[in-house]
Amino acid sequence: MLAARVLRRQRPPLCRLEYPSPVLATTTTTLSSRCPRATVLLAAPPRHHKQRRHYQSEDEIRERLRHARPLLSHTAADRFTTAGRGRSSRVFVVGCVVAAVVFYFFNSQKVPVTGRRRFNFLSDRFVVYLGAEGAEDVVQMVKAQGGRFLPPRDWRYREVQRVMARLVPVSGMADVDWKIQVIDDERTANAFVTPGGHLFVFSGILRVCGNSDALAAVLGHEIAHNVASHAAERMSAAIVANMTSGSLFFLAGALPGLALFGIWTITGGRYLQELLFGLPMGRRMESEADYIGLMMMAEACYDPREAVGYWQRMSQLQGVGGFEVPEMLSTHPSNDRRIEQMREWLPEAMAKRRESDCKGGEGAWADQFRHILQGRQLIRI
Repeated sequence: MLAARVLRRQRPPLCRLEYPSPVLATTTTTLSSRCPRATVLLAAPPRHHKQRRHYQSEDEIRERLRHARPLLSHTAADRFTTAGRGRSSRVFVVGCVVAAVVFYFFNSQKVPVTGRRRFNFLSDRFVVYLGAEGAEDVVQMVKAQGGRFLPPRDWRYREVQRVMARLVPVSGMADVDWKIQVIDDERTANAFVTPGGHLFVFSGILRVCGNSDALAAVLGHEIAHNVASHAAERMSAAIVANMTSGSLFFLAGALPGLALFGIWTITGGRYLQELLFGLPMGRRMESEADYIGLMMMAEACYDPREAVGYWQRMSQLQGVGGFEVPEMLSTHPSNDRRIEQMREWLPEAMAKRRESDCKGGEGAWADQFRHILQGRQLIRI
């Protein structure tokens, strides 16, 4: 408003000078005689005009390439390309492979009762430390998908809690702070456990179980994974397998080794390794957990025969709802194989139930199993 009043008081003629050129004109302007003492308004174009690109000639590009500095010096490049080919490098790698083999056999155990051999050098405490956030990740994932957890007052939660109260004393892991989470999902019949005693149960599995004895078979199986330290075994096997394969690739030299690793990855070598090694190991672990869980539920005075009935119902549900993955492509034994194995173990489980005082304690079968495994583990981290 103040500027408008000044202009109105002086009443000079206004001359507007426009510059069609994109280049900004100078502010010094000579006025014509028609508008002396005039106030001049300059309409300047915006300053953000495009700059011209400077195209380099072919000679300039060649000259810059000629004087460019390499990312690696010739000495460093030679060392990289010849890595693993020298005598000292090969001796070092062979020594590492031999040390890994010796380390494997020193920590190779024969599992009692089942008789299978396994490799494990990690303690349960170390595995719990590494997977401390695993249970919380599961909780957050369930909530992110819109799921909810049943409160402790819900009868399904209380049923799981009652069965766990009888199984834990005979598990040899009564000192573990078991945490129960029941997911409200009637369409899913599943349960799993994470290191550290975090048990997750989908409410749909209670409907398939139908009674406490069958539920004891399911929960006993999940507890057995922790009793047998299966998580530590899987991590130990993965560490040694990666170190051994990396050493073997390095034996071929740095560049050939990288090429072989790329071919191994592209052609699905990891899937072949999983098919020949990972999946069979997983099936053996599941069968082992079936056996340990069956003995645990019998020692807790549950009826082991209900385990057979549970797997028969699971087999029927899978037959109605879809198809069962072939056993050789699965981490779990087929339902038919599980039923067959359960029937073979039933006489032993029934005898254990008759001899049990239903209280467990230090003399419990699972507790003895656990102490034997830990006694055969020579190196523990």
